[in-house]
Amino acid sequence: MTPHPDGPGTGPADPPLTRCPVHTALHGDGALVDLLGPENEKDPMGLYERLRAEHGPVAPIVLDGGIPAWLLLGYRENLEVSRTPSRFSRDSRHWHAWKDGRIGADSPLLPVVGWQPMCTFADGDEHERLRAALTESMGRFDRRGIRRHVTRFTHQLVNDFCADGGAEMVTAFAQQLPMLVLTQLLGMPDEYGPRLVEATRDLMKGTETALRSDAYVTEALKGLVDRRRAEPGEDLASWLLAHPSGLTEEEVVQHLRLVLLTGNETTTNLMANTLRMVLTDPRFRASLAGGHMTLPDAIEHVLWNEPPLTVVPGRWATGDTELGGQRIKAGDMLLLGLAAGNVDPAIRPDIAAPMYGNRSHLAFSGGPHECPGQDIGRAITDTAIDTLLLRLPDLRLAVDETELTWLSSWISRHLVELPVEFMPRRPEPDIMDLPVEALLSPRQRVPSMAEETPAPVLSGTEGPEAAAPGRVPWWVALWRWLLGRPPGSAPKRASAR
Repeated sequence: MTPHPDGPGTGPADPPLTRCPVHTALHGDGALVDLLGPENEKDPMGLYERLRAEHGPVAPIVLDGGIPAWLLLGYRENLEVSRTPSRFSRDSRHWHAWKDGRIGADSPLLPVVGWQPMCTFADGDEHERLRAALTESMGRFDRRGIRRHVTRFTHQLVNDFCADGGAEMVTAFAQQLPMLVLTQLLGMPDEYGPRLVEATRDLMKGTETALRSDAYVTEALKGLVDRRRAEPGEDLASWLLAHPSGLTEEEVVQHLRLVLLTGNETTTNLMANTLRMVLTDPRFRASLAGGHMTLPDAIEHVLWNEPPLTVVPGRWATGDTELGGQRIKAGDMLLLGLAAGNVDPAIRPDIAAPMYGNRSHLAFSGGPHECPGQDIGRAITDTAIDTLLLRLPDLRLAVDETELTWLSSWISRHLVELPVEFMPRRPEPDIMDLPVEALLSPRQRVPSMAEETPAPVLSGTEGPEAAAPGRVPWWVALWRWLLGRPPGSAPKRASAR
């Protein structure tokens, strides 16, 4: 990470005109909340409300090593910072803590805030060049193709535990599915999934092993780029390499890393939070069952109350300014408090009011750096939970809701376990053996024209009836064709790992 030689804030900061809490923390005159400390780990939302009461919409905090920063708690302040890159840059090379040598090479903050050649650390023309390559390449994904991947892997994961009559849905489902889908979209082999799940979560937490995990992820992606340069395919790595924006190999690797990290973390948390709501809130599940609320509407409600990322680092002030009643110095770091902003009393005086279908939350940030893959995350979550409830309609929580626990890092909050129980069922046949209608929930099905031979019918535990000898039904042939299999080929097992 190299500082701008002539950028704003490169010289020594002038003394503040008034007593600045962050300046005070820097010089050891005050004790501020450590966002990587025990209070945040125990109850981040409670901490945000305490800070809001003490400091207003912008609060001073410290990070690893006593590094000072500002946490944005107000909805309007979050939007103002995210929408005005001229005042609050995404380029971390403005950071005075880095220029002053206070960020060591072994800092656990570096995997998340250390400057990298990608769109999330750029502004202006350079941001437009890099983001265009990413959004246009991601735009080439067939949404139906994504849902097919999700459906396929959901069935395979459910097959692993459906005969047991119980499962722990965070580790067995929510943590596995997004990475299985993302490795397909990026062009990586399935076997990379389990290790990448561990490494990506570790580096996002800012643990002491974060740098080692980050190195593993980066090396895996470099290997992917080398393979796709030699043998292009229909995947994100190949499309980024071929994009007319002319990305360097390092830029391609870093954007793949961005998609992998943020896509897995946010989608895993969104899936776990939504499924927990479905299982624990009677009003929530009753609305879904009664048809008064669709699952996509329910997902937006969860995004308001439990955004996948609670805090997003960061923005850096390009000059001295004022925000939320606080004096911000050039080079100061600001953290977007997405979870705190979503419950700002100024815009949500009644926190219990339903937010079904309302997309004006901060869950995916805003402005020019708003998450470009948010609709993919929604599609994965929607399709996965819909398919899961189709397979296990009697799914229920196996413990009292008060026994559920969370683990918080400085940027996110994870449900530790979600134990469930259900009536044991036999695993379904391979997805390639099933007609399309058997894989879709009722709300996804489209009535088809009557055929000469009736479609096979699932009997819940017995699987599909056999088709007439020597004949492959049209819907099976179509499904195999969509997944790249010859229409009349013999079925084979597909591994989810």
